[in-house]
Amino acid sequence: MNLPAGIDLAALHLLRPQWLWALLALPLLMAFSRVRRRRTSVWRESVDAHLLPHLLVERGDARVRRAWGVGIAAYVLAVIALAGPSWRQSEQPLWHDRTPLVIALDLSSATSAGDLPPSRLAQARAKIDALLRARADGQVALVVFADDAYTVAPLTEDAANVALFLDALEPDVMPVDGQRPDRAIEWSAKLLRQSGFDRGVILLLTDRADDRARDAAAAARSQGARVDVMGLGTDAGASYRRGDGTFGQARLDAASLRSLASAGGGRYAAIATDDGDLRALDVLDPDTTLGSGDAKQSDATRGRAWQDDGFWLLPPLMLLALFAFRRRAALAVLLLCIGWPPAQAADWWRRADQVEHAQMDDGNRAYRKGDFADAAQRYERVDSADSHYNRGNALAKAGEYPQAIAAYDEALKRAPGMEDAIANKRAVEAAMKRQQQSSPKGGGGQSQSPKDQKPSQGGQGAQSPSSQQQKQQSSQSPQQQPGQAPKAGDAQSQREADRAQRERMQRALEQQRGDKAPKPGEEPVQETPQQRERRLANEAWLRRVPDDPGGLLREKLRIEHERRQLQDKE
Repeated sequence: MNLPAGIDLAALHLLRPQWLWALLALPLLMAFSRVRRRRTSVWRESVDAHLLPHLLVERGDARVRRAWGVGIAAYVLAVIALAGPSWRQSEQPLWHDRTPLVIALDLSSATSAGDLPPSRLAQARAKIDALLRARADGQVALVVFADDAYTVAPLTEDAANVALFLDALEPDVMPVDGQRPDRAIEWSAKLLRQSGFDRGVILLLTDRADDRARDAAAAARSQGARVDVMGLGTDAGASYRRGDGTFGQARLDAASLRSLASAGGGRYAAIATDDGDLRALDVLDPDTTLGSGDAKQSDATRGRAWQDDGFWLLPPLMLLALFAFRRRAALAVLLLCIGWPPAQAADWWRRADQVEHAQMDDGNRAYRKGDFADAAQRYERVDSADSHYNRGNALAKAGEYPQAIAAYDEALKRAPGMEDAIANKRAVEAAMKRQQQSSPKGGGGQSQSPKDQKPSQGGQGAQSPSSQQQKQQSSQSPQQQPGQAPKAGDAQSQREADRAQRERMQRALEQQRGDKAPKPGEEPVQETPQQRERRLANEAWLRRVPDDPGGLLREKLRIEHERRQLQDKE
């Protein structure tokens, strides 16, 4: 950290000058010290002079004055540092207030009217999608309403997550048909408050409004929310089919929607084919969605703030604080001056279990990197059952089978009955036997890795370490089946053995399914009538699975509707 080149005295000021009131405590502290010294004089009046040297500790006046001087200096420096002296400005990332937006979409059966081809709902979904893609930033939520209002997507900064639900919006997902924009406004305002916002914008998409909706818009405005309205439909209107099979006539009531927007302190615009309606409503930029009354911060002052330079007083304050220690103050000053390495100093404060945990972590990292020799050395520095078990795994992966068995024995001495160590020890012993059988004279043979065999299955013994979920408590080391490391001489044979194992497993799966694929040079396997009938039935059943993207949303709204009904009854 570089010291400032200079201090501009004209710009020097305190960011928190209220802390200077703490200086008034100095006279009180001095008065308290004098009272204490007077109490010591009482002993001089009550005790014989030849006994006072054995009862009182004499302090020279010079020593007392030095102590008071150091204390007063440290106190003044601390108060000035807390007051926040500042003489320069610096660039600071400032938080921008992004106004949240709640989109409330009318999802009644009237939105199926075709006066906005192909339908009002299709036009509304396209408009919401364009809004989500064009909106610069800020949190967005999606609410749908018919007879009641429901949350489809809560407030989030991920507009793409909100757009995922657009294709599932249909009138039939609503539990009860109707048209209550007042409940949509009330629910949207509640959603803003629950998310911790004291202001926001509610964009209502519908074709008409009543007195209840205007009252709800006025209430939302008093709570800090602005209500904008986008009209769906045309003056001529069109007929539509209700959920019960009857027909109705839907028309755009622009006058009632303008009145609603005026009550909510917002604007009204009819839906358009371009983005002119969104620009008229001013909902694309979250910085300006509350109108001209909330002016932006000017570019001249944006990102600049006075810097608190009181930390420059901390080093001298710390040096003065060292004199408050009666013991080893000189040693502390010496260590501070020579700059003792922090890493070594940190080791002094570690407990034994923390040191062992660090060694185990280092061994785990080396194991995951494939450096099994280094991992084994690091595990060896810790004397515990887990460390010896991990060391056995690392040695086995490195191909040192006798040493691995010895490590498993050490683990079993400290934790008798350790199933993982017993299983892996048996696997390594089996690998050694196979290695001896393949090269009885100790050279030229190739051994099969123990990771290709399964020493235990299910409840008959310990599972393979590769299939267990980090069973070790303190080490959290990789639990894998030990095996020979892929050295340069037998890497090709290991790959061939793995490939052969995968082929055997694939053939077994194909035989179990009854549709074994023919191999080159083999005759294709003919299906039995029963197998063919079963396959055709499965394919027909898959074709009958309905493609209903709104099913989950429909079930969610139904459950919410039933929950509200139960609350109303209570």
